[in-house]
Amino acid sequence: MERKPWYTDGLRFECHACGACCRTHGEADEYAFVYLAEQDVEAVAAHMGLDRAEFMARFCARNGGGIHLRTDTVDCPLLDAQGRCRAYEVRPKQCAAWPFWRENLTRRAWDGPVKACCPGIGQGPLHTADEIDRIADERDEWYAQ
Repeated sequence: MERKPWYTDGLRFECHACGACCRTHGEADEYAFVYLAEQDVEAVAAHMGLDRAEFMARFCARNGGGIHLRTDTVDCPLLDAQGRCRAYEVRPKQCAAWPFWRENLTRRAWDGPVKACCPGIGQGPLHTADEIDRIADERDEWYAQ
């Protein structure tokens, strides 16, 4: 018998575009890194009118061979002065999948650090368990490539 997830009745989430998920939340913040697949790099660079090399130099770093957005400031380097994402329309898959990441889909994470940093948790439309699982699976597959 297949065990149903704790969120089998769905979860409410609505993005408030506040940028809270785009900021580091302390030294031990496990959400600090936004990893980029090559497709993310290409899409965001093109959207910002930059070639790959300039985008990488200005906005990215490497960690163990992987590419991620710089973490040398509290705010994501893609945030503008008003705290809005300059690449929202083509934001990295990791960002687009927030908050439906596998590591967030435990009750402890959802009701703890995820809810603490995101005012949209528990707000807005009800996302079905199937939709949540699809989003989480797509994100994982995207970065596994």
